[in-house]
Parts: sequence; structure tokens; C-alpha cells
Amino acid sequence: MLKTIPLFMMLLFFYGETKAQTIDSTLKKSPVKTLSDAQYNALLKGDDIFNMPPVAVVNHYPMPDKAIAFKKEEGLSPVQITQITVIANELKRKKMEMGKFIITNEQALDNLLRRGTDEGSIIFYGNRSGLYYGELRNAILLACYNTWKLLAPAQIKKLETLQNHN
Repeated sequence: MLKTIPLFMMLLFFYGETKAQTIDSTLKKSPVKTLSDAQYNALLKGDDIFNMPPVAVVNHYPMPDKAIAFKKEEGLSPVQITQITVIANELKRKKMEMGKFIITNEQALDNLLRRGTDEGSIIFYGNRSGLYYGELRNAILLACYNTWKLLAPAQIKKLETLQNHN
């Protein structure tokens, strides 16, 4: 029973995602059965597939790309712009890297279950899914934290105001 929990959790996650698909996203066929075409492409491009703000943003730690988008309005210095751009670029790289790992892992699970497998393999690949999603989440949280460290409280407040108006 306990051995099937990771698989069950993963299936619940993807079931929720597929129920929220738009009509257009179901017309294209993803190479991975458990991912919609939109999710598959988002993972490859390093885009958000969760459609929810990370806990950091909710607690006033800004995303680096948002800070860069409003750099003039916030009054960012050239040093801040350079440092936050480095953070944003590294986050994008990490998102793309984890996206590829997530896709590869989903394909491995699909292949295993299509051919027949055992509990140990399911647990192994189920745990790897958690590892990759966790590493992706950590990268996002750390990017928000490192961006927060570079901004003054007034800049963070200004950014939040700007984001709420757009």
C-alpha cells in the first residue's frame, strides 16, 4: 500500500492538470502521455507549468524577471539590474534543465508501465519525479530570495504595487 502512494500522488497531480486543459491544448499531441502539449512545451522552454505563485512571492520575495520588467519604475541601479539579470538567467537555465529531466522521467515511467514493471521501479521513478519537482521549486525560491536581498524594502513595495496594477 505505501509503495503505491508516490505513483498515486503523481497521477493526481497530472489528472488535475489535464482537467484544466484548454481545447487548443488537447488538439496537439504531446510526445509524453502524462503531459499536455502545452505542459511539454512549457517544460522545454522553462516556463511555469504550475500556474500558481510560489510561496516566496506570496511572502513578498519577488521573482527576478518581474523585478527586471519594472526596473525603471522601481529605480533599480545598474548594479542591481546586472545582478538580478544574472539571477533571472540562471533561473531560466535551471527551469529548462529540470524540464528536460521531468520529461525524461515521465517517458521512463510511461515506458515501464506500458511494458510491465515492478513496484521497485515505480517507487524509484516516482521518487525521482519528486526530486526534480523539488529541485525546480528550490531554484525558484532561491531566485526570489536572492532578488529580495538585492532590493530595498521601498523597491519591493513599489514592484508589488506595479504588479497589482498590471
